[in-house]
Amino acid sequence: MVVAVGIDLISVPRVREALRRHPRMAERLYTEGERAACLRRHDPVLSFAARFAAKEAAMKALGTGWGAGVGWRDVEVVGGAGKPPGMAFHGAAAVRLKALGATGALVSLTHEREMAAAVVVLVSDR
Repeated sequence: MVVAVGIDLISVPRVREALRRHPRMAERLYTEGERAACLRRHDPVLSFAARFAAKEAAMKALGTGWGAGVGWRDVEVVGGAGKPPGMAFHGAAAVRLKALGATGALVSLTHEREMAAAVVVLVSDR
């Protein structure tokens, strides 16, 4: 059963510039696993941007946005390397997910040179 949906679109050049200007930004926003997955790519910024969009889409689906104590690393894009992407929820995001009655999420990521987008669907197996 679908519990909630979130969507986000972001400018890849904006992410590229932000990462250039703030070298520690990746550590603040992305988990170690996310950073490693992005850095394996030909152009890591495309992957960073798509994951940023997924994090924002997940926060929208959770109904928290950037607030309610949900941090950037509480929402994690997992999978890749030949596996479809998925979402893992930690800390306050996991608490909110459970409060909504959701048991997991489906995620779709896309990017091209200028834009990256993501859709996150919170689901319940009940």
